[in-house]
Amino acid sequence: MNTLNALRSVIRGRVWLPGDPGFDGARRPWNLAIEQPAAAVVEAADAEDVAALVRHARSAGLAIATQPNGHGATGRTDGTILLRTGRLETLEVDPAARHARVGAGVPSGRVQAAAAPYGLTGLPGSSPVVSVAGVALGGGLSWFGRTYGWVADSVTAFDIVDSQGRQRHVTAGTDPDLFWALRGAGGDFAVVTALELALHPAPRLYGGRMLWAAEHAPDVMDAYRQITADAPPELTVWLDLLHFPGADPMVAIDATYLGAESQACDLLGLLDCLPVPLSDSRRSMPVSDVGGITAEPTDPGAGLSRGELLSDLGDAAVKTLLADPIAPLLSVQIRHLGGAFTRPSDSPHGPLMEPYALYLFGIPADPATAEAVTGKQAALAGALPVSGRKPFTFLNSGESAADAFTSAALDRLRDIKRRHDPYNVFRSNFPLHP
Repeated sequence: MNTLNALRSVIRGRVWLPGDPGFDGARRPWNLAIEQPAAAVVEAADAEDVAALVRHARSAGLAIATQPNGHGATGRTDGTILLRTGRLETLEVDPAARHARVGAGVPSGRVQAAAAPYGLTGLPGSSPVVSVAGVALGGGLSWFGRTYGWVADSVTAFDIVDSQGRQRHVTAGTDPDLFWALRGAGGDFAVVTALELALHPAPRLYGGRMLWAAEHAPDVMDAYRQITADAPPELTVWLDLLHFPGADPMVAIDATYLGAESQACDLLGLLDCLPVPLSDSRRSMPVSDVGGITAEPTDPGAGLSRGELLSDLGDAAVKTLLADPIAPLLSVQIRHLGGAFTRPSDSPHGPLMEPYALYLFGIPADPATAEAVTGKQAALAGALPVSGRKPFTFLNSGESAADAFTSAALDRLRDIKRRHDPYNVFRSNFPLHP
């Protein structure tokens, strides 16, 4: 029996090998524009299954690439066992301690739904279907990051399987180097089976989307810059230039405010002085509804993305952003950062000093369109005041960990990788040793 066929006797969960019915579907990532090869796909039943897989892979000289459901895939999985951890669904909320234990497969929306009845929140991103573990391992930009910092800053412990197949509980006290690396540098060091994180008070939340025709983009942009210039950390506002297939171009403002509706309306008052929007979904809402604000797709699809950090959003940058239609892009999103993101952070990326993040997205309907999308992304990034670094979770398949971290952080991460995974059992989406 070869080492891959032997997986069926090692694993209690599901195993797919090349040629098996369902193999292609099992290895497929969330982003359907990414081709993701694999020597085998394993869906672990639990943490014990993960430990058994790691011991088997290490003894056989095989590598493991871990993905709960395929977000963030880069296709760097050739020859690996692709490990799916979506069935690790433990979710325990302790409202008195403001604390949650979250399995590796639990999506952000489930944490929000479990915390909301207690007036608490996790740190959700724009999508409710992305796993909390995956976001935290990449650092994590949240709707509430201006108040509470990186998602990883709220992680207090990781349950892992290390490169020897041992289950371990890792904290800042038990292993400060590994704990630091896991809070933002991906899955290159261990398999995370669960994590523990602090929950935060959110007794009131106001938020939603306003949408205008693109002809109003200059006025919307002007209001956006004024609002974000002195926004309190409880207020987060994103601007989105949009052009969906078959529709006219539009501009959107997405906002959340951790506080009363009356205060939010005062802070966002400039938006009410603009032309009447095409739609306005702003309202007081439970924190469990925050994932619906941007209405991102909840099913897999193809896409090409590029993320950057903007050093400023001055007149020159605005002129560049609004000079031409964004097509063939679907979205040019600007996220306001600042606030708690600028505080010291015990994480590989450290504080975010840039005031805005830029996210450029398009759909590669065919090779010519794909080339046009990446060309437009490169042209915009080249003409804007980007800092040269970017958040780990914004990296695309053509980039590497070196695009996210300083050389000093990268050296430390590579040293931790060598010490904790000397045989390179684990291969993340962005390996530290290409």
